[in-house]
Amino acid sequence: MSQVSIEQDVIEDIAGGEFERTPVPKSKLKGWKSFIGMYAGEHAAGTEFMIGPLFLTAGVSAFDLIIGLLIGNLLAVLSWRFLTAEIAIKNRLTLYFQLEKICGKKLVTGYNLANGILFCFLAGSMITVSATAVGIPFNMPMPKLTDTMPNGATWIIIVILIGAVISIIAARGYDMVTKAANLMSPIIVIAFLACGIVALNQLGVTSFSDFWNIWGEGSEPFPGQIKFTFWHVVIWSWFANGAMHIGMSDLSVFRFAKKAKAGWATAAGMYVGHYMAWIAAALLYAVYLKSPEALTFLSNGDAPPVAPGPLAYNAIGVFGIIAVVLAGWTTANPTIYRAGLAFQAILPKLSTAKVTLLAGAIATLAGLFPAFAMKLLGFVALYGFILAPFGAIIVFEHFFHKKVGIIKNYAEAANLSFNKSVFWAWAISFGVFYFISVQFDVFLSFVTLPAWILCGVLFLVFSKKFQKQTK
Repeated sequence: MSQVSIEQDVIEDIAGGEFERTPVPKSKLKGWKSFIGMYAGEHAAGTEFMIGPLFLTAGVSAFDLIIGLLIGNLLAVLSWRFLTAEIAIKNRLTLYFQLEKICGKKLVTGYNLANGILFCFLAGSMITVSATAVGIPFNMPMPKLTDTMPNGATWIIIVILIGAVISIIAARGYDMVTKAANLMSPIIVIAFLACGIVALNQLGVTSFSDFWNIWGEGSEPFPGQIKFTFWHVVIWSWFANGAMHIGMSDLSVFRFAKKAKAGWATAAGMYVGHYMAWIAAALLYAVYLKSPEALTFLSNGDAPPVAPGPLAYNAIGVFGIIAVVLAGWTTANPTIYRAGLAFQAILPKLSTAKVTLLAGAIATLAGLFPAFAMKLLGFVALYGFILAPFGAIIVFEHFFHKKVGIIKNYAEAANLSFNKSVFWAWAISFGVFYFISVQFDVFLSFVTLPAWILCGVLFLVFSKKFQKQTK
């Protein structure tokens, strides 16, 4: 997953940081092929090493996983193509500038704060992933699936060292980060493919029926995990990047596209990363579950740990350790940089380097606690649930502002710093569906789309009323 697609990647790498507050000119537009490599690399990263095994801990069946991921990832691609890319080529603005025009600067500051903190937690989970690989030569005890606290001094030291290195590199600027990530991405993709092939051999798979039987009819979830059904897989994989597509974060990417069909390029990320890589990582965990160590955990009623480093090392040796470290690095590094940019919008007097180091410190602190990585399925669902409804504001205004009769980009037109229509639309939709999730034990991904739709509808209703009152 991407965890989150990197808006600044295209801004810095393709356009040199230009056009952050102006539409992209025709001379800088790119064809759809320019986006394929970026999305393929972005979505075969550190998060994939965690997500694949976590599907197994949720007791998925073969049909749920293989067909569910096929459909869910297709829905994500369609969302990018017909919503994100479509709006991006019409306005050619970054998400942040587009939101500022609609919401006002003060409200966008709140969005940036939430975005920055969530970025730090995501980066922290990737520091955790890298630490499981670095700790192998030191015989470090790996965190268990149910662990929330650091499990020893070795873990703490390794996480702090990794976090420090990643933060310092990120603070030196995004140009260095993106060049390194582009070099490493093919290596990581090859490593996932190699891990999958070796794991199939270790599992004795010689036919498609053998492959199917790895998951079979599914099982009960491991202790502390929830049961994933077909619809869990479909909906979760659709909204794993909800903040990026229906949340409109990738407006910043696709504003450089010549045509909306560039949105189809996201299929490279979904089916290389969110399909091949997730299944390959799940196969690594399936091998581990047959080991004496894992069987001991299971016989004691405990969940076997999900530690990407040892899983990859068992399959492809030292190359596996390197791949896990690189995968975690290439995810955490730009994510920390993006968190720094979000914080800089709140603390403009601080330099980019200083806010990036601040973000790195928060991410490193989060990395000390394995819960962020071990509960990644739930965290990603929460991330999308919080941020995706802001995208509904942009989508509903774009497609319906004329029919409803509201002024487009109202905060800009009326010189507002805080658009109450946006705030209350988001707050009510968030509150209603978060209450439903908690009260009735509904998985957050199931209520992300209803919350998104309600937010968009309420925005139109409130805008109509509020704008009429202020005329």
